[in-house]
Amino acid sequence: MFPSLIRCAAVATICAFVAAGAVAQNHKEEYEKFRQEALSKYTSFREEANRRYAEFIKEGGKWFEGSAPLPKPQELNPLPPRKFPGEREEKPKVTEPEVVKPEPVTPQPVPKEPIREVPDPGAEYFEVDFYGISPKVRLPESARMSIPEATPELVSDGWNKLSGQEIDNAVRDCLETRIRYDMCDWAYINFLSKLSIKFCGEGNAATLLMAYLYSQSGYSMRLAFDGTRLVLLFGSSHNIFDKSNFSLNGISYYPWGPNVQRLNIIDYEFDGEKPLSLLIPKEQKLGGKMSPDRVITSRKYPSVTPAVGVPLSLIDFYGTYPTSAIDGNMMSRWAMYGNTPLSQKTRDMLYPKLRQAINGKSQEAAANVLLDWVQTGLVYEYDDKVWGHDRVFFAEESLFYPYADCEDRAVLFSHLVRDLLGLDVALVYYPNHLATAVRFTDNVAGDAMQVGQTRYVVCDPTYIGAPVGMQMPNLDCSKVQCIVLDR
Repeated sequence: MFPSLIRCAAVATICAFVAAGAVAQNHKEEYEKFRQEALSKYTSFREEANRRYAEFIKEGGKWFEGSAPLPKPQELNPLPPRKFPGEREEKPKVTEPEVVKPEPVTPQPVPKEPIREVPDPGAEYFEVDFYGISPKVRLPESARMSIPEATPELVSDGWNKLSGQEIDNAVRDCLETRIRYDMCDWAYINFLSKLSIKFCGEGNAATLLMAYLYSQSGYSMRLAFDGTRLVLLFGSSHNIFDKSNFSLNGISYYPWGPNVQRLNIIDYEFDGEKPLSLLIPKEQKLGGKMSPDRVITSRKYPSVTPAVGVPLSLIDFYGTYPTSAIDGNMMSRWAMYGNTPLSQKTRDMLYPKLRQAINGKSQEAAANVLLDWVQTGLVYEYDDKVWGHDRVFFAEESLFYPYADCEDRAVLFSHLVRDLLGLDVALVYYPNHLATAVRFTDNVAGDAMQVGQTRYVVCDPTYIGAPVGMQMPNLDCSKVQCIVLDR
C-alpha cells in the first residue's frame, strides 16, 4: 500500500461531466480546473504504484487454500399458499418482531486519483455489445497482448505495458460508461469482462486487461496463478453462495470464472481500493427491447387487467446475478431484491392501469386492490421444482416468468405499495415464509407488527383472497423478523 499524494473525491463528477457532453459553462470551468490539476499534480502516484506492483508480481505469490463454496439456499419446508376461508381464524399474534436494517448504499469505488485525459485525436473506439447497449472504449493496440502461459515474468511485463499513458483514456471511458448507464458494481465487472474478452480473445491476456481496468477503477482485486492460467479474484462485501473464496486481510475474494480451491495469489493492496457491492441502488439502463405483453388479471377486481412487458436485457442480466447475503444473513438478501428499483419502462406500462384502479380509494381499499392482483394474478410454484434451488426474483422477473413463490410476491407487492401509494413497507419473515406489512398513515385495523413506535399492518400476497390485516394461520410467530425497506 502506498500513500496518495492527494485524495480526490470529485472523480465521479469529472466522469459525469465528460459523459454528459454539453454542460453549463460553470461546470465546464470546474471540469477544466480538475483536468488541469490532474495534468499537473496527480501523474506520479498511479505510475509509481503500478511500477511497484509489476515488480511485486515478478517475485511470485503465495499459495492459499480457498474456502469451500457456500451452498445455495434451499427451500426449507416452504408453506404452501393458503386460501382465505372468508372469516378470521385464531392464530398467534406478533407484536414486536426482531427488526433488520438493510445495508446502507455507499458510493461506488473510484480511482485514488483522477484518470487524466490523454490528447489523442486519432484514437479509434472499440465497441462491445453488452445487454442491448453498445459502449465504446478507446483501447490501443498495445493492450492486445499474447500471454500463452501465466508466468510471473510475462504477467509483470504485461502489467507494465498496460500502465502506460496510452490506456488512461480506456479507463476513463469505462468509468464514464458506468456513470452513463448507472451500472451497479456487478454490471461493471461483467462489462469489463465482456470488453476484455472481445478485445483480446479468451485467455490470460483478457484476464490481465480486465484486472488492470478493474483495479484502476478503484476496486479490490487480486491476480493469481493456477498452473499456466491467470485468475482474477474480486473482493466482495457480500457473501456469494456457490462460489469458492479466499479470505485476505478480512475480505473475501472470489474467482472470476470457475471455482478453484488452491491458488498462488499476488496479495498486493492498492491504496484506496474497495470491494464491490451487490446492491443495485439505481435502475440499470440496459437495452430497451421489451418482452411480449403479459396480461395479469385480479380475480376479485376483474377490471384490473394491466398488460405488462419487461426489458429482456434486464431479465438476461438478472439471470447472472449471484445469490448473496451480508454476513450470511438471509434478511439482507431479501432487502437487496426489495430495494432494487423497478425499471421505468415496466412502470410506464403497468402503473397507469393500476393507478386508475385505485384512484379515489382509501389507503386500505387501494392496498386491497393491489394485494388481490398479486395474490390471484400470479401462479404459485416452488422454486425447488422450477429452478432446483431457492431463487428470489427481482420485481421484473415475477412479471416475466410464469411462476412466483412467496418471496417473489412479497418483493413485487412491496414495490407497488411504495410506488403507487407512497407508503413504507417491510418484508416480514416467518420461518419458511415471507410476507409484507405496510405502514399505513390512515387508521387500518388487523394483524400488525410493532416496529419501534411504528405500526406495520400485515398484507400477505400468498394468503390467497385474504384482505389487508389478515395474517396466514399456522405460522411460527416465535421468531419473526421484520426487514424495513427503503422508499
